[in-house]
Amino acid sequence: MTAFFALLTSFLWGLADFGGGLLTRRTPALTVVVVSQGIAAVVLGAIVLATGGWSEAGPRLWFAFAAGLVGPVALLCFYQALALGPMGVVSPLATLGVAVPVGIGLVLGERPGLFQAAGIAVAVTGVVLAGGPQLRGAAVQRRAILMTLVAAAGFGTVFALIAEASTTVTGLFLALFVQRVTNVAVGGAALVASVRRGGAAVPEDGFPWGSLPALAFVGLADVAANGTYAMAARSGPVTVAAVLASLYPVVTALAARGFLNERLRGIQTVGAGLALLGTLLLATG
Repeated sequence: MTAFFALLTSFLWGLADFGGGLLTRRTPALTVVVVSQGIAAVVLGAIVLATGGWSEAGPRLWFAFAAGLVGPVALLCFYQALALGPMGVVSPLATLGVAVPVGIGLVLGERPGLFQAAGIAVAVTGVVLAGGPQLRGAAVQRRAILMTLVAAAGFGTVFALIAEASTTVTGLFLALFVQRVTNVAVGGAALVASVRRGGAAVPEDGFPWGSLPALAFVGLADVAANGTYAMAARSGPVTVAAVLASLYPVVTALAARGFLNERLRGIQTVGAGLALLGTLLLATG
């Protein structure tokens, strides 16, 4: 079940990133984050009320709160790094965040077998290559590298925190709700600060009401991915769950190929193949 939930996580995160990337082409990234996460928070709040999730409140919710604080900061650093570019370096480098949960798993005593260790190495290499790394050309600003590494550490920390936020399904709903409310609060504060500095909150032609279904999809896919990752991490080794869940850049690249007719570079095709091979090794290990 670990492999199933972790791969489902990659699928959902990959689609959420693809949708979010499309939306931010005409709507400020902070607005996309706040609105999509706000919709997810409303839906989760209704689920928590319906399932009696409030009864699961306890000290573990601090993990969810911490994940809610770290997540938006990581996203903002990631978007800023993408703005500094080049994207062919920034995007693959951000996947290094997988080192955080994998490292925690190793510290806690998890020891992957030979096939799993090989699978981890192959899959991580595949993910980096699937991002289409720019091996030569434009210089990379040091600030872009620094911001990307901060974002990667943040993403990996969210992986680790959300896995510890609950022990039951209803408790997971409550933890995800707390995380999303915190996301909205932090993102909202950042959006207000941006507007005060002269930034835009909506496109020049007004709020994109027609994009609400897409915003809802991005928010709900993201929260569902957090939930499936928590289930993957609970049902098996975190080292395996984290690596399989980090395959989402492959999904994003394939979605761009399928929906936008973006052609994959040769190195991306090789990376997707290696990611698949690494997945098979992890599953058989």
